[in-house]
Amino acid sequence: IGGGPCSTQGSSGEDPSVSLFREYLRLKTVHPEPDYDAALRFLDRIAEELDLPMKKIEEHWKYDAFTAVKDAEGNIYGRGAQDMKSVTIQYIQAIRRLKAEGSQPVRTVHLMFVPDEEVGGHKGMETFVTHPEFQKLNIGFALDEGLASPGEAFTVFYGERNPWWITIHCPGNPGHGSRFVENTAAEKLVTLIFLKLQCFTLGDVTTVNMTMVQGGVAYNVIPAEMEVSFDLRIPPTVNLQGFEKQIKLWCKEAGEGITYEFAQKHMNQNVTSTEESDPWWNAFSTTCKAMNMVLEKEIFPAATDSRFIRAVGIPAVGFSPMNRTPILLHDHNEFLNEQVFLSGIDVYQRLILALSSVPAFPDETNPFL
Repeated sequence: IGGGPCSTQGSSGEDPSVSLFREYLRLKTVHPEPDYDAALRFLDRIAEELDLPMKKIEEHWKYDAFTAVKDAEGNIYGRGAQDMKSVTIQYIQAIRRLKAEGSQPVRTVHLMFVPDEEVGGHKGMETFVTHPEFQKLNIGFALDEGLASPGEAFTVFYGERNPWWITIHCPGNPGHGSRFVENTAAEKLVTLIFLKLQCFTLGDVTTVNMTMVQGGVAYNVIPAEMEVSFDLRIPPTVNLQGFEKQIKLWCKEAGEGITYEFAQKHMNQNVTSTEESDPWWNAFSTTCKAMNMVLEKEIFPAATDSRFIRAVGIPAVGFSPMNRTPILLHDHNEFLNEQVFLSGIDVYQRLILALSSVPAFPDETNPFL
């Protein structure tokens, strides 16, 4: 009911309905970064004012991804529960305990919080390892993130696959969509994808996933160029120079004028020794065995900042002490059980003490020591 003598005016003389309308308009719910949470809070408030029931239907996540809900089983839900806000706090709490105990390790322990790992690390660890401040740290060994382990054993990663992000440009003859036009960009793109799928023989070892396709301006216009992008993950056993030659051959076979460019192309294939004679690995594995932990050594399937650390000659392993936990990094309902989390602090406390107490040894090859 509006407009009549019974309507209530706000303190500013504006009709309350108009004020409410303007308040709602101020909420930034446009893409690419809509503030839906603010809109929900607004509607929650209105429902409460009017004593109306309200039900929110949300897909995928059981709880808000940033509220850190802990359920009756002690599972803590939130983005970063496994990857890797958990490990950050476990490191911090392990250091807190070591300091409280008055531990005096032989080596200095540095905690590094570095950005941009998820988008290639170009403005993060890749740049930092060349910085004089990094070299001053005099690092002998590094711990980085690992993965959860669904079983009883704990996975530890001594190397990782090289990420190659590649975009291939396919030029072709343009024309009207109603005509038979030969040698189009789309023909070449389809041929290239077919060659990629048919020629790959490395199976589970190397993965190639088409992630983006771009091109075209209208339904009835044949585009002069199309692009296709791939995410490649290549294990350290593959000859990278030979692999790129194969890519060039595929492009040549797919048609004339095809070119490609890399958004990311990591070429270093260093791995960390897992021989018992290696002092670092010996300290790591012996400490785990003393805690009755079964280790499974693997090559990391994705890419972490460890690749930049290994590239400058520093041994590094990826390890997140999260067994009996489904792998949910970047997934819906990412969670970590509180007992697994607390147990991980104990593990890191002992590992950090053991690794930081490794004495200097004559054959260390780290150029920064």
